[in-house]
Amino acid sequence: MKFKAILLATAVSFSTLAFAQETKKMGPPEGSALVGDFYGAAVNSKTESKAISPEKLNKKLKKANEKIQNVALKGKVTDVCDKKGCWLTLETEDNTQLFVKMKDYGFFVPTALKGKTVVLEGSAEKKVTSVDEQKHYAQDAKKPQSEIDAITKPKEEIRFVANGIKVVN
Repeated sequence: MKFKAILLATAVSFSTLAFAQETKKMGPPEGSALVGDFYGAAVNSKTESKAISPEKLNKKLKKANEKIQNVALKGKVTDVCDKKGCWLTLETEDNTQLFVKMKDYGFFVPTALKGKTVVLEGSAEKKVTSVDEQKHYAQDAKKPQSEIDAITKPKEEIRFVANGIKVVN
């Protein structure tokens, strides 16, 4: 009886090993972020031609005082989440950052997007970001601990949720 139990345990162990799959470490998608590449929903040339700057978006949000749907935005990427490519920041004229998340966490972007100019299509709103959330994103961006510790107040900022992103330059 013991022999049958050992034989069964051995067979189960070998079959488990035979069917085991290698787990890939989650990280941002690989890619060179070449002109014309897109992530998420496709961004067409009509959308591209009506894209506005982060500064114009800020002015529109002040007038609208609410969420703006179906807006196209154009800007230079300054940072990308190193862990999964699940967020990015765009450069603004006043050297602040405009934060962009991907709709429903449905797609990711490669870190090679840093320094590229992109057109994004999605929605925007002013939002107050908690201290904990700011610290989380600072950790994702591998900011120094001193910079993370300096975050002590919630901050109002524009949040953009992208349906699609296209590399244009």
